[in-house]
Parts: sequence; structure tokens; C-alpha cells
Amino acid sequence: MSLGDSLPQDLAEPGGAARVSEPLLGTLPVPISFHRNPVSHHTPYPCTDPQPQTKMMSCGLLNSSNKPVPLRSGSVTVLIRGFVADVGCELLYKNDEQGPVEAVFVFPVDAEAAIYAFQARLGGTCIQAQLREKKQAQELYGDALAGGQSSFLLQQERAGGDVFSSSLGNLSPGEEAALTLRYVCELPLEPDGAARYMLPAVLRPRYTPHGWDGEDITQGVPRVPQGELPYTLNLSAMLQSPHGIDRVLSNCSLTPLSYTSGNRTSAQVSLAEAPPWDRDVELLVYYAEPHKPSAVLEVGLPGAEPGSLMGDPAVMVTLLPSLPEAVLGQSPSGEFIFLLDRSGSMRCALDGRDRSIQRIDSAKETLVLLLKSLPLGCYFNIYGFGSRFESFYPQSVAYTQQTMAESLQRIQQLQADLGGTEILAPLRAIYRSPCQDRHPRQLFVFTDGEVGNTKDVITEVQRHQGSHRCFSFGIGEGASTALVKGIARAAGGSAEFITGQDRMQPKALQSLKRALQPAVTGISLCWDLPPGMEAALLGRGPEVIFPGQRCLIYAQLRGQPQPPDTAMGGVTLQYRIQDQTYKETLQFPLQPQDGDRLPVHRLAAKSLLLELEGAVDTRSERDRHQVLETSLSSGVVCSLTAYVGVGTERGQPVQGPLVRQDIPLTAFYAAPRRKNLLCSPMGRSPSVPMIQVQGPSCVSVDCAMACNFDNSSDVQVESRCLLIPLCDTHPQGFQREVQLIFPAKAARSGPRAIQKFSSGSTEHVLRKYCKLRAPPETTSQKEWAPEESPLLRLVSLQNADSSWDLDPQLAAALGVSETSARGRMPSKDMAPSIWATVLAVVWLHSRAVGQRDEWELLEAKAVGWVRGRAGPRLSECLEAANTLLGCSVGPAVFRL
Repeated sequence: MSLGDSLPQDLAEPGGAARVSEPLLGTLPVPISFHRNPVSHHTPYPCTDPQPQTKMMSCGLLNSSNKPVPLRSGSVTVLIRGFVADVGCELLYKNDEQGPVEAVFVFPVDAEAAIYAFQARLGGTCIQAQLREKKQAQELYGDALAGGQSSFLLQQERAGGDVFSSSLGNLSPGEEAALTLRYVCELPLEPDGAARYMLPAVLRPRYTPHGWDGEDITQGVPRVPQGELPYTLNLSAMLQSPHGIDRVLSNCSLTPLSYTSGNRTSAQVSLAEAPPWDRDVELLVYYAEPHKPSAVLEVGLPGAEPGSLMGDPAVMVTLLPSLPEAVLGQSPSGEFIFLLDRSGSMRCALDGRDRSIQRIDSAKETLVLLLKSLPLGCYFNIYGFGSRFESFYPQSVAYTQQTMAESLQRIQQLQADLGGTEILAPLRAIYRSPCQDRHPRQLFVFTDGEVGNTKDVITEVQRHQGSHRCFSFGIGEGASTALVKGIARAAGGSAEFITGQDRMQPKALQSLKRALQPAVTGISLCWDLPPGMEAALLGRGPEVIFPGQRCLIYAQLRGQPQPPDTAMGGVTLQYRIQDQTYKETLQFPLQPQDGDRLPVHRLAAKSLLLELEGAVDTRSERDRHQVLETSLSSGVVCSLTAYVGVGTERGQPVQGPLVRQDIPLTAFYAAPRRKNLLCSPMGRSPSVPMIQVQGPSCVSVDCAMACNFDNSSDVQVESRCLLIPLCDTHPQGFQREVQLIFPAKAARSGPRAIQKFSSGSTEHVLRKYCKLRAPPETTSQKEWAPEESPLLRLVSLQNADSSWDLDPQLAAALGVSETSARGRMPSKDMAPSIWATVLAVVWLHSRAVGQRDEWELLEAKAVGWVRGRAGPRLSECLEAANTLLGCSVGPAVFRL
């Protein structure tokens, strides 16, 4: 049906309501769908038919029979030992329907986590799932459903290595069930020394580009408004470290930290209240000695074949190489390409709060700092992508005052206005552009990671790994860890995630510092083991080393040491930086730890699987066999395997049609900024009451259209708590039901103007059918925008050669008058730019010391510039600057 066609009478709702299907941004609510189908399918996917027979419902907690969805609660227990977390997640279900149900829950897991166990508790009986080849597992699950048996399935979805679905089928009326999955994951080391555990609670729909032949289960996940999920979450953590536990911080409320040992080597903590499901749950664990190298040796699985991955002991070695500090600001080489996500979802708030800076605005501020920090003489370019892509220049240009100034102006004009999230096309364009001779290419990718063709993107980056390094940044809650970590791993870079109260700028500048470091080459490992033992590296081992980053090594130890009780082992990491050779050595005892969960073995297997799945063609029978053998022998799920369990204890098969229920997740809102718009039906009298709508890029719609109203109080509003985009249309947008309510009085006094809006953006629809005009704004209605930070004001004035000009803008940024600034200049024959640059550097060290990570690179450039020009007068300039700005910055800042 084309836009504007009349809505058929059989689709009109009772009471004069019309239904409108409106495509929304990929981060917005989608309706809950419930399928009543014969039990004949083998794969528990949402209906993918172009016109699925589903009942579209408003956001809520009830299914088609007005019964609650079956998931009641989620309970998470975490055992954190150093920088490894062993996690158990229990999902409790109860069927309050009159017939059997199938509950499907789609959820995110870190792409590098190793899921190694899945079980169900049905009617007091515990059933362990078996890891099978995926197709076989799906067939077993489907056959069990068809036979009336309870069955459960856990599998990795094609949306990427970080999306899983849990299906529980044939849950009888009144029956309860608990599904438990276990996984183990490495914890990243934060710049302040914290071990960061994150429980992903946010799963945003992934954008699938036009022409992509894959399916994306995330787009079928039902959504409900924030705070209205029908299930709760509890989390408790046990902490262990031989070096002592200092404190624990979180983005959620915690109970007081309780130490369970006198020397503070073990403790426990829990969430004080159920967290909101609009953010990931984070724990920051601070240890007494976070940077100390360590080794964990773990005994093999009892009964496993000696010589196999699970049968032999495995060791995890953690090293923190002490790389020499590079002299900042003195390396003129490099080609720096910045690839910025400008899809509609980048208008979302960075931390989900109403008056928080938008993702796109934070990214623009970060680009300014990065641009100012580049070394003079390098090359650069900036790309933006969405459904299409743009670049500032046809190919990379030299970094000069002119190109920098042009780029700064264009950065200020950037908007999240390019539609979907198609990252593959700009990547291919970048790789087609010629590299600059003697300028190593460094690619910086900023994205919220909401893409469906993750594997294709990673493969493209990996194909060009020899010509560049890739540094990636996942922006906001729910960024795909598979994409962000995958492209960084594929091209020898590093990955960062910006969530909650994180600032993007210091993490981006830290990555730029890594990119400016001289390349580390000749990386090798040498094992020192007793006679009769040897080490087999699991995974690729260290290929990239950056300052301040841990280096994790997994190895399988074969043979027995003599004598076993006192034997010691060692490993040496050797590498070269320019012409200098460096070594890092660690000695460790060869007495393995006992345990039944074997986290080191699981992580080693996951590391090996990531390498295999990234390097092999799974269509090849030989390569498939290698991946399957590793997954099945270790119990770690991969893209080719799935966990399946069947309850055989029930005497009689379940009777009746099976109801599929997709467990809802939280809906997300695309823009915090609001502005009033007024609309009335086209062609009607101007006296027709206006219906107020809020939001410039998204609107919260209560009622969309009315006709022949004598009095606005007659309008019966049905609130839907929706968000509709006004600026662009998500090409793969979700169809969202909107009801237009017309009161009986209006229906009597005139025709019912019921329309079907089936395509196009809301802005187009409103402009076609309504008069749009902005009403006079009151102070409370004015669009809110974050203020420019004092640091950004100062940095924006810096020249490409790293100097500042002495002008009114600089004086205002410094908080002094231009007259005072010129009057305090130590010498009238001194170049004003030298004095201005000294003032700017002193201001940074006195007024923005807490943001040092953001200005360190550009300050190093400025210090180098001023030292070469001020000569012996630099000390005099520093003293005068301290007097003018009322501070006491020391001479060490200028290396005096």
C-alpha cells in the first residue's frame, strides 16, 4: 500500500482508531510478537517471512492471552580471581498459560567469553546439556518439541560472536524451570589499574545492510519501555587475589564490601538493588598490586586423554612489558584515518540519561583533540558512514594549518544523519586508496557497533592487516564486542569501550599514543622447563605489544617434571624496538591448581577458536572438522556448535498447541533533545486545535492526528510511549504500531480521516498530512545543548604547528583580558605566539590537570615548539605566566 492510501475498514480498530506502521531507528522499541504455530519447526528463530502472521501489540508485559511472559528472574554469580571471571547465570521461568509454551531469550555475551556449560532444572531434576554440532542440536531440539518433551537449546547467533539465544520448549502449564549457563572471561586492565568486569545487559538491534543475505535475530527481539521489564536481576560476586583487594566500584548500587579473610585476599559484594536494564552492569575491582606479572597453572580434566587440550595441564601467563616511553610530539610520520559512525543511532545519549551529551557530539569533540594532537608532517583523512559514506578529502592530505582549519570547520558541521550502519563500503574505499610512502597507516574506527554483518567486516579488515593497524572504539551501551574487538584483533590494534560515565577523549588519545609508538618487532617466546616437559602455545600468542597493556599467553604443558614437587618453569618474552632488544622473564612453580571448572583451559580453547574461526573457511570440510574438534573436546561453544538438552523423565508427552514467547528487552531512546512542534490536518481550518508533538530528531507521540475537533478536551489520547524519528529513516527500520484515536464526537461531526502510513520518514508523513510549525519557545522548552568545555575552547585555538596566537579568543579561554595578557609579556621584542603558547601550556597544567590524558600529546608538541624558539627567556616567560594566571607551574614542565 502506498503512502496516503486509505486504510481498509477491516484493519480499523474499534472506536475509530487507525493503525500506523512506522519505521523506527534501530535502537527503538519493537513490538512483542507471539507465535502460535504447529510444533514442526527445528530452528527456534523468529518468523522471517516477509509478511509474518504475528499479532502486533503495544509495549507491555502481557502476551496474547493477557498472561505474563514466562521469564521471572535472572541471578548471576561471579567468581573473580585476579583478571579472570567465572560466571554463572540462572534464568528462572514459570508458565502461567493454560497450554505449553516455548520461551526464547536473546542476550549478549562478550565475544571473547568462553561458554562452557548449560543445564536445566525441571521438576526437581537437573539435566546437563550436551554440546553438539549446531545443525544436529537444532534437529534434536525440534524433534523433542514435536514429541511433546521438554527441551532446551543454547546457540550463538549469526549476528556476531556476541549474541546468543536460549530456548526453553514445552514448558507445561504451571511448571517452573531454571536454565543455567556458565562462562569464563578475561577482565581488561583499566588505565587506573582496575580489573573491569561487565555483565552485558543491553542488546541493541543490529543493522543489516542492503543486499546482505544473512538473518539477524536481534531485530526480532521485543522491546518494552524502560523500567517495565517483567523480570529482575540479582548479582553477587566473590573476589580472590593473593595480592590483596583494595576496593570495588560499580555503576550500580552495591552492598558494603565484606572481607572473608584477615589479609584481604578474598571478599564478597552484591548489588544492593535490582539494576535498570538500560545499561550494562560494571564492577571495577582494585587490587594492591595490579601490575605484577603472574602465572596460573591448572590441572587437566580428569578422564581426558593425556596429550589432548583438556587432558594436559594448561598455563596462563600474564606479563606487563615495560616499553620505553617514546618522545611525544617528535614523530612526523604516519597516515591517520578516522572513520566515524554517523548513523541515526549516534544521536543517542552517551550514557542513557536525558541530559547527557549525544554520542555524535562526544565523537566530534574527540576528533578535535585527535586532530590537534597529530604531528606536523603526517597525513590524515576523516570519513563518515551510515547508509552511505563521505570523506573530507578524496585521499589523505598533508597535515598543515590550512587542512587542519578546514577539517575543524567540517567537524563542527557533522551530524548523525547518514541513516543505517553500513561500515563495509567505507572500509573498502579506504583500503583502495593508496598508502603514503614511509607513512604507516593507522585506522581509528568510532562506532556504536550495531551491525549485523560482523564477520564480513572483520574478514575485510583482516585481509588488509599487512598495510595498517586498526584501533576501534565501541560507543555506548550495547556496542558489539564481536565487531569492536574483532577488527582491532584482525589488524594489530587495540579496542576500547566507552560506556556509562566514561569519557571517549582519554581513551582515544591513549590509542593515538600507541599508534605513535615505534613498532614492536621480532616478538618471540622462549620456555624454560625441566627435562621431560615441553610447552605448546595455544592461539597465536602475542603479536602486538603496547605500553600499559597486559600480554596474555596460553600454553599446554606436556610431560612430567622431575622431581614434581619442587620443579620451576619460566617463560621469556623477547622483542625489538628500533635497534634495541628487550626481554621480560617470569618464573613460576609447576604445581598445578585443582578445580572442576578449569577456567584457564576454557579461555585457552576460546583463544584457539577465535584464531581458527577467523582464519579458516568453515565451508571447507577439513577446516570445519578442526573447529568442531576443538569446540566439542573443550566444551566451549562456537559458531558451529550448540548446547542441547532433552528432558526424558516425563511420562506423558505435553499436549496442546505450543505458544512461542520471545522474552522482551528494554527499549532505548534515540535523542535527549526536545523541541515542540505543532501539527494540524492539512486542508482543515486553522482554528482546528493543534496537537503537540515533542522532539527534533525523535518525538514522543501520544496522539498523531485528529479531525473536526470543536474542543481539544474532546481528544482521547492513548499514550504509546513511542519515539519516532523525524530526520531520517532506518533502511531496515522496525515496524511499529501506532494507533490514531478519534473521539466519538469528532466521528459524528465529520468524516473519519483514517490513513495508512506505510513508508517514508515521519517528517515526510507529517509534512504531507499536517502543517508543521514551531511554536514560540519558552525558556523551559528551548533545546538543551551541552556547553563547550573550557579545555576544548583552548585546544580549538591551537595552530597546526602546535603554537597559539595572542588574540582576544585566547585571552577569553584563559580567563584574562587581552590587555592584561599583552601587558604581562616579558619582552616587547618577543614573538607574541611564544608568549601565548607558554600561557596555554601553563593553563593546561593548572586548570585542566585532571584531563591530562586528553591534552598530553598536543601539549608535548607545544613544549617542543616553544623550547626551540624562546631560548633563555623561557624561564622568564614561565614566571610571568604563573603571575598572570595565579598558579605555580614548575620548570620541569618545559624540561628546564
